[in-house]
Amino acid sequence: MSDTYKSAGVDKEEGYKAVEKIKNAVRETQNQRVLNGIGSFGAFYDIGGYKNPVLVSGTDGVGTKLKIALKHKNYRSIGIDCFAMCANDIICHGAKPQFFLDYLACGKLQAEVAAEIVLGMAEACRDNDCALIGGETAEMPGMYKSGDYDVAGFCVGIVEKEEIIDGSKIGVGDQILALPSSGFHSNGFSLVRKIFSDTDEIFDGKPLYETLLIPTKLYYKTVQKVKEKSKVKGIAHITGGGLIENVPRIIPKGLNAKIETARINVPSIMREIEKRGNIDHKEMFGIFNMGVGMVLVTDPESAGKIMQEVEESYFIGEIVEGEERINLV
Repeated sequence: MSDTYKSAGVDKEEGYKAVEKIKNAVRETQNQRVLNGIGSFGAFYDIGGYKNPVLVSGTDGVGTKLKIALKHKNYRSIGIDCFAMCANDIICHGAKPQFFLDYLACGKLQAEVAAEIVLGMAEACRDNDCALIGGETAEMPGMYKSGDYDVAGFCVGIVEKEEIIDGSKIGVGDQILALPSSGFHSNGFSLVRKIFSDTDEIFDGKPLYETLLIPTKLYYKTVQKVKEKSKVKGIAHITGGGLIENVPRIIPKGLNAKIETARINVPSIMREIEKRGNIDHKEMFGIFNMGVGMVLVTDPESAGKIMQEVEESYFIGEIVEGEERINLV
């Protein structure tokens, strides 16, 4: 009997099935700027209509949160996570997400699983006026076990050069506002899985995995709403490393983001993991987002307008002089 690709563990037919399941949803994310469809070697995107456009790009994955999603067969949420982790990064610089590409790797491709993940991405793209224009599905037996998947994405946005947000205009007296997270988002799950070993246990009246698998919140529409009516000097996406590592990325030298942790609305699930793991309270702010998905820095007048316009936003600190770049009090 001769060897075939299928006998080596790669089933091309399953890949064709996956494409068939997702092609309509993918097409629905696209607009007149997308100049070709599925099947080309590269995706074409027209960036006309800008005066002085700057491309802003970001790439990310969802880490070991995948293991919980795969165990509980909650695949679509992971697609949303993947898009959100990439798009939330580029909107920190004022960019509008324009298009997204995905990469899916596995040991043995199951069309239904792959399609559900990509359908989650397509849903997130549609909600954020972003086109899903391409991707790659790699079946790699020997590299991954059957049932294992890894997911990553790549997002490109555009911002007018004069509208770039980079934190350089932040000054003493500026206010720090928080936009709430929806949970752990997609960070810290190696520790989450270690401490919460039984994801079927009941927590806050429902299975724990339901809380853990709440998708990463998407902030594009909120940030756009804020930008249209107020001045924003700096935006930080609170991902791996929490407030401690991410806020300093936008703070100019000689300044200090003084954050009052008592003002932060910490979710019950994060208080629980702190208690069970006996984790130092300050260390928690260097691991998890602690309920803050995005930080906005702006002048006091704009801060007041933002808190009126975006009901969920709230004050957590201010910019003072200092070399630390961040100080949790």
